[in-house]
Amino acid sequence: MHTPICDRFGIEFPIFAFSHCRDVVAAVSKAGGMGVLGALYFTPEELEIELNWIDEHVDGRPYGVDLVMPATLLEEARGADSDPAELERQLEAMISQEHRDFVEKVLAEHNIAPLPEEANPHHLLGWTDTTGLAQMDVALEHPVSLLVNALGPPPAEVVKTAHDHGIAVAALASTPRHALKHKANGVDIIVAQGTEAGGHTGEISSVVLWPEVIDAVGPDTPVLAAGGIGRGSQIAAAIAMGAQGVWTGSIWLTVAESDMAPLVVEKLLAASSRDTVRSRSLTGKPARQLRTAWTDAWEREDSPGFLPMPLQFMLVSDAYGRINRSQDRDMIGAPVGQIVGQMNAVRPVRDVMFDLVDEYVTATERLAQVSGA
Repeated sequence: MHTPICDRFGIEFPIFAFSHCRDVVAAVSKAGGMGVLGALYFTPEELEIELNWIDEHVDGRPYGVDLVMPATLLEEARGADSDPAELERQLEAMISQEHRDFVEKVLAEHNIAPLPEEANPHHLLGWTDTTGLAQMDVALEHPVSLLVNALGPPPAEVVKTAHDHGIAVAALASTPRHALKHKANGVDIIVAQGTEAGGHTGEISSVVLWPEVIDAVGPDTPVLAAGGIGRGSQIAAAIAMGAQGVWTGSIWLTVAESDMAPLVVEKLLAASSRDTVRSRSLTGKPARQLRTAWTDAWEREDSPGFLPMPLQFMLVSDAYGRINRSQDRDMIGAPVGQIVGQMNAVRPVRDVMFDLVDEYVTATERLAQVSGA
């Protein structure tokens, strides 16, 4: 399992692993892949702590950082986009009382207690280019090998800054049109993510999307296949289609190194591939996640509807904190892809990596046997 992208980053296997957990990131990189830390939920100060820890525990192996910097922001807030505090104040003012009342109504139906007074939840985080740039500035002070933009084409100045620091840039795409926009902005690697994926995802299935994107961007732009990958045979299929590697995420939620809450892990292990739903309830854009009483509530007739990004997350961020503290089984969930149906045991990262490689070898040997090679 060796492709040109392995040589580019000095990794053993073309397996990229997205995780919000620093332990998982370090473990994947040490096991021969490339761990990529999701920076969204960290303030710049918190991200500095996380990256310092990874630097100390990754044994010099390469790793990446994933940012969320949408190409557009609500026009009403553009005048404040140079001041994160003012920007957040203006965005908060756009959230209607009707929406706030609905959130409280749903939480009250499940007896979800308020957050303690000393809690200091973050509402805006890295959902805008202004706040995302602060996270990027932190990342550039560390030996990061890859910056990834998870939502829309990264701003051209971000790509240039990364390149000036010798850092490659990747971006996720759910259609060939998105992939071509990324390429036009100078992105080095396209992550073609099918609808089976966890988190923000489009509507095209992986097996259809991957070759479409590969053909669209041409042979000189590496493509990583993403969306529902948890088996080595899927990696073999992606590489057979022309991908240079794979982007994985959901399968790392239930590894031994994960910091996921035990109840969430329990629900993930018990879930089938049909227990996920694409819902706007988290961010305002469709994101695949476990179906819960919370996601169901937003589809009710009394729901006021979803707010645009980043207002929806700002509206519900406290609610998610309250739900997580309550450990209410019906309400608690997590972004996860349809591969959740095959995530049935807690295993160390190294064992998961070994199985991916072993299954890949078995699949390629089977193909060689069938083709008479």
